[in-house]
Amino acid sequence: MTPPARVSSRPRTPRPPVPQTALGVGAILHGPRGLLLGHHRHGTWELPGGMVEPGESMEETVVRELAEETGLTADPADVRLLGTLLDHVDGVVRITVAAEVTAWRGEPADQPGERVGDWRWYALDALPQELFVCSAQALTAWRPGLPIDHTPARFTSYGTR
Repeated sequence: MTPPARVSSRPRTPRPPVPQTALGVGAILHGPRGLLLGHHRHGTWELPGGMVEPGESMEETVVRELAEETGLTADPADVRLLGTLLDHVDGVVRITVAAEVTAWRGEPADQPGERVGDWRWYALDALPQELFVCSAQALTAWRPGLPIDHTPARFTSYGTR
């Protein structure tokens, strides 16, 4: 018996689709020196983080982004996923997983080719102005009492503290 002929598909255009969803992580590192924030070249202060790559777990994304942006190393076992933040900006649904990194090694330093640098430790009662919205949302999910104003996001916690 002859197998049926294969059917192919054809995209409508050669361009990829316009993004409708973005999935990323925000890594919260807080210790005796304070909270780690970096300055984006567009002027906002933000947590280390970025987009999830195909095949990565959220914990692996946090560890990779932390190393790429700051030079710090961590183990996936030291990443505690806090929950998912959902918002909608300019037609794109943003999904951000807030994560707390409980242990890391090294000193934060600017990394070649990265958009975020000038890494600094901040006291929670002396955070800089102009926080990146996703970072602000992650921080208030982590510590709801922080005096941070931001556009709303729906937060779904992954568990209790």
